Amino acid sequence: MAFRFIPQEVKFFDMFDQQADKITIAANMFRELAGEGKWDDEGIGKMRDLEHECDSITHDIIDKLNRTFITPFDREDIHSLAHELDNVVDMLYTTSKRLRLYNLKVVNQDLIQFSDLIVQSVASLSRGIKAMRNHKNPKDVYDACIEVNQIENMGDQLRDAIILKLFAKTKDPIKIIKWKEIFESVETVLDICEDIANLIESILVKQG
Repeated sequence: MAFRFIPQEVKFFDMFDQQADKITIAANMFRELAGEGKWDDEGIGKMRDLEHECDSITHDIIDKLNRTFITPFDREDIHSLAHELDNVVDMLYTTSKRLRLYNLKVVNQDLIQFSDLIVQSVASLSRGIKAMRNHKNPKDVYDACIEVNQIENMGDQLRDAIILKLFAKTKDPIKIIKWKEIFESVETVLDICEDIANLIESILVKQG
């Protein structure tokens, strides 16, 4: 595989690296908030700031895309990758807001376990994104994408097990509805990561 790589194109990879850093910070922050059960204005404010920062990078990528003739890979794929990476932080922020809205200010071990999976998935995804510019060794990118897919499968199993336990042990129907939505939301974060990994693999195939 070989990207049509010229010096002017480095900025796209630099900006994707910046997005990778933002989703990593957001995933770790979500894990921290879950560990504290601290879904207050301060915690939500930090997530909101990260969401805005990631939005800004995404807009910069799209703006540069609109003004650049030669790109390192398909323009459509650059557009999709930028938006999908932004969606990771969007979903983490949305889930954080729901936890505050639903007043679920408790330390939930199942949510912590899910948060750990998100941190692992984002770490693998970030590693894959940062390896994309190394067009001579695509194996590192493929390995990272495989890890993301494996973690998503673990997330599916964990979500089902948690919801099954929720229905079996929780008597309050409102509480069941709230937590069920939260766990479906955090699993969606892993789905988005898997979608990004699949997109990256598709980009590699096209450039091979």
